[in-house]
Amino acid sequence: MKLLRLNALPSNTQLEKTAVTIGNFDGVHLGHQAMIHQRKAVAKLQNLKTVVMIFEPQPLEFFKGYDAPPRISSLREKVEYLTELGVDYIAVAKFDNSFRSLSAEQFADILKEKLNAQSLVLGDDFHFGKNRQGNSEFLEKYGFQVHNLETILSEGERVSSTRIRQTLAAGDLALAAQLLGRPYSITGRVQYGDQIGRTLDFPTINVRLNRHKPCLNGIYGVDVMCETTSLRDKVKADHPNRLGVAGYDHSALFGAGHVGTRPAIQQAQPEWRLEVHFPDVSANLYGLLMRVTFLNYLHGEKNYPSLEALKAGIDDDVEKLLEFRQNTPHISLLNTNQFYVKRVSRAAD
Repeated sequence: MKLLRLNALPSNTQLEKTAVTIGNFDGVHLGHQAMIHQRKAVAKLQNLKTVVMIFEPQPLEFFKGYDAPPRISSLREKVEYLTELGVDYIAVAKFDNSFRSLSAEQFADILKEKLNAQSLVLGDDFHFGKNRQGNSEFLEKYGFQVHNLETILSEGERVSSTRIRQTLAAGDLALAAQLLGRPYSITGRVQYGDQIGRTLDFPTINVRLNRHKPCLNGIYGVDVMCETTSLRDKVKADHPNRLGVAGYDHSALFGAGHVGTRPAIQQAQPEWRLEVHFPDVSANLYGLLMRVTFLNYLHGEKNYPSLEALKAGIDDDVEKLLEFRQNTPHISLLNTNQFYVKRVSRAAD
């Protein structure tokens, strides 16, 4: 896969003839995956290279800023998932005032001159250009071969980024995994926080979100992997007697994840955080790139009347999540449409 910055490409491109798919691809969900599989099939028949064109920021983020819908996937995550699907090129278009002002004709010119597009696979409601003046019919008249993908359904409902955002917000991680084709995760580097957790005897890592706001809010059981090394080996090297709780991947740790804001601090645009507490771990993890996979939704964010109540609440959350880990020995973290959980049966149940 080769990453292209669309704004930096010359007009007379040297790209081979291509088949192009266009969209936000937020989540790279089953609908997106079907579109790309169709694109690859068409490209193979016509001996074309495949291109996925995405926008950064996403258009609604440009127009609405903080009030835009929360992001499912960061740019890094999109590129990773699209690469796994085997596309030849990912073209990133910078969505700014200049790009938003393009006419339908100018947009089509970019597809032809910069991406050497011959064929397009588009969603059933695709529009483009200033004031959404362009559509599939326009592109066919312009000379492109256009394929429109029919809506992908799951349990009778359309698979869409909007549906997945709503599903994640409701805490239904199993359905979100089904619609995404994989358990939901966030990838980011560990950065310095305000270290309040240390004062509560619950130290956390603060993982950069790389989005204006996430789809999640609350307390979760999470599986955490380091993208560059074994997290379990790193923790063992720093403190051999404090190894934490084994995660579901052989290199991962299980932890208590918190996604939210600081409820006690009034902000016009609250700062969202992803924090993870690893029980019985003492290690320097700053700067490491982590993948946090969300496995179990415990509850939404709560306000506590006192510091003592907060500490008691955190302690109770950690205890319940450790019980989940004990009673759920196996979870498949593979890219699959099945989010498989095998629980230990208990006589008391």
